[in-house]
Amino acid sequence: MADPSPPAAHLADWLARGAAGDEAACAALYAQFSPAVLRLALGLLSDLQDAEEVAQDAFVYALRNLGRYDPARSAFSTWLYTITLSRCRNKRRRKWLALLPLERAANDRRRQPDHLIESVLERRGVRAQVWQALQALPPRLREPVALRYLLELRYKEIGATLGCNPKTAESRTRQGLQALRVHLRALGVEPESELTEQWV
Repeated sequence: MADPSPPAAHLADWLARGAAGDEAACAALYAQFSPAVLRLALGLLSDLQDAEEVAQDAFVYALRNLGRYDPARSAFSTWLYTITLSRCRNKRRRKWLALLPLERAANDRRRQPDHLIESVLERRGVRAQVWQALQALPPRLREPVALRYLLELRYKEIGATLGCNPKTAESRTRQGLQALRVHLRALGVEPESELTEQWV
């Protein structure tokens, strides 16, 4: 997947105009970055409706706060992914900890992804077993794996999004891939035959 960022001059123009309330500039930012934001949210939440809700919420916040974005601190995409990641964490906490009995939550976590999610994943070359294994990872491993393989970020960008250094981001990603292999074997799947090249 190519870098979703547009040419720097266009992005700077959209950001300046968007911060001033220009709806066309905000729409351009949304059109440019929303596919990647939705992919990230879907990868972390395993539910298309939740992912769409989080992606929308992340964009509403980002577009209302464009004046607070500092290009000297990070790329716009990194800032946006950080917002999305925070919203995903909040959504998971609310979904699994509030209202649901623990037993039901455990059963829900193990359910197979629905056909709509599977079709999205198949377009990205991600098999259902890989998706199931990804969802079984703890957040500290699932997040860097999703950032690396769903958004194809570099370790420096992953570190900036997660608030850690690139070496830590790389280490967590490698640990996540190893855990994926373990989960796949537990599902009776031999990882080398099921994982696409990008996932190994």
